[in-house]
Amino acid sequence: MALPERELTIPQETATIHNFAFTVATKNGSGSQTSNNVLVRALFKMGIAVNGKNLFPSNIKGLPTWYTIRVSQDGYQARREITEIAIVMNEQTAAEDIANLPPGGVCILPEEWNWTQSREDCHYYAIPVRQTIRQFDIPRERREQVGNMVYVGVVAQLFGIPLALLWEALLDNFGGRERPAQMNQQIIEAAHDWAADHLEKQDPYRFARDDQTEGKLLITGNEAAALGSLFGGVNLVSWYPITPSTSLVDAVLTHKSLRDDEEGKSTVAVIQAEDEIAAVGMVVGASWAGARAMTSTSGPGISLMSEFVGLAYFAEIPIVIWDITRMGPSTGLPTRTSQGDLLFSHYLGHGDSRQLVLLPGTMAECFEFGWRAFDIADLRQTPVLVLSDLDLGMNLWMTAPFAYPDQPIQRGKRLGKIDLEEFFAEKGEWYRFRDYDGDGVPYRTVPGTDHPRAAYFARGSGHNEMGMYSERSDDWVQNMERLQRKFEGAREILPQPIREDAPDGSPIGILTFGSNETAILETRAWLAQDGIATDYLRVRALPLAREVHDFVREHDRVYVTENNYDGQLAQILRLELTDLSLSHLVSLALGDALPMTPDWLYRRIREEEGIA
Repeated sequence: MALPERELTIPQETATIHNFAFTVATKNGSGSQTSNNVLVRALFKMGIAVNGKNLFPSNIKGLPTWYTIRVSQDGYQARREITEIAIVMNEQTAAEDIANLPPGGVCILPEEWNWTQSREDCHYYAIPVRQTIRQFDIPRERREQVGNMVYVGVVAQLFGIPLALLWEALLDNFGGRERPAQMNQQIIEAAHDWAADHLEKQDPYRFARDDQTEGKLLITGNEAAALGSLFGGVNLVSWYPITPSTSLVDAVLTHKSLRDDEEGKSTVAVIQAEDEIAAVGMVVGASWAGARAMTSTSGPGISLMSEFVGLAYFAEIPIVIWDITRMGPSTGLPTRTSQGDLLFSHYLGHGDSRQLVLLPGTMAECFEFGWRAFDIADLRQTPVLVLSDLDLGMNLWMTAPFAYPDQPIQRGKRLGKIDLEEFFAEKGEWYRFRDYDGDGVPYRTVPGTDHPRAAYFARGSGHNEMGMYSERSDDWVQNMERLQRKFEGAREILPQPIREDAPDGSPIGILTFGSNETAILETRAWLAQDGIATDYLRVRALPLAREVHDFVREHDRVYVTENNYDGQLAQILRLELTDLSLSHLVSLALGDALPMTPDWLYRRIREEEGIA
């Protein structure tokens, strides 16, 4: 089936003001990340709703990389299948990049290639990359990187980005250092002037100042998560480097001075462990001792951490793990995005165990879940995993400033010296694993509590409610039943779903989680133009809230949309809703290692609805 006509038709002049997408095709390691970030930040400074997505290979240098920048008058930030403009700086992929342009598209490429125009229905601009660089005294080792600024200058002149804003974006990129910024700005200005003198504008695309970014900021999900964790009182971050999670810990290192004490001493320890097993082991030990501790990793790291997570689950030690999901199985595609760790994380650990999982879908939620994950872990005395993904974690997103936590830090049922004295005075006893309140959550102490009866054994082996070793079946079943009560009770304190119904309601529901939000919002608008109303619900945690069950029951058809191959959220729904026939549940799972597009989802829902 063809793409929707609105995506294939080049709009009229009045409809092409910052409402298109362009792709920059380069080689990994060529320094294009800087030039692309400068473009994104300059467009943001123009007040234009912008989103940039980096598609890069997992080797160090040399393989093709693409960076897609989308600008939208309606504020949409999802990736689109079609980009109207291709900045082709990699000769190895040039033919494919040009072939992917729609009719009326734009190709910008180096003139020294002497490229034969292969598309009569596209506009070509050949630019003098080497000639521009030779005008300046650029160190040889920097020429390739700085050379990318040639296309920045040409794009600025052709489509209307003020040079002053590019200068501001360069200063932002280089932390205010004018010398490297000036080295790049001179190339931008030279290319800009050359384009003004030599290129005749042929295409209809333009940028213009707007007010869509007023009061907003650009940030990655990993940096937002790091800030949220610092606001949540994290004391220890231990990790082993892995793409795409390392930048989360880098951001903790960058911002941890926000938590310095009055004497300027750091209150946050960051440790690079020898592997993921050691990293999570440190987190378990520190959390048992009373610290707020976390680690950040991706799928392969979660695999190695599973035994320690099982220990924390059964010994009831609160820990936080961020899984910035990438594409598996095995090493898979380390620099591609995925939502394929959902089932794995929810049921992580051998034996009968289920984990609490938070599912952020926006920058605000990456920040919020950064601090909220610690509160939930303490309140439930259990591991909490937060599943972000590469698209959310490593790409720049536009967002409103984050809300300061609306509640004090919650440490749950943690007993200090005075608390213990009051507890014994009231109950005459304290046993670590006894359910005193009927919610499955026991009371705990931490090492160093100044009370003669504060100590207990934290066991990963069989134990009774007093913490004594036991292999008795009744002790085991009693303990598992209590853990189940604790788990089920968590449904009410976890982040509840986000729901948005059509004005008059609809028998059709779309259900998803995480970073698919942007694609679904746009898809619903397209469907509404076709007269297809849809209700929408985004899951934000596992186990599923009761409202998710109700949503499935209320609709005649429910499209479960997710970015993994197996339809894992749909599987979880089928496991939980055993009392309901789920023939109306339609799994729309893609798992192509790329951020979901509204194009694909729009086509699939129309097909399922029987619309040609």
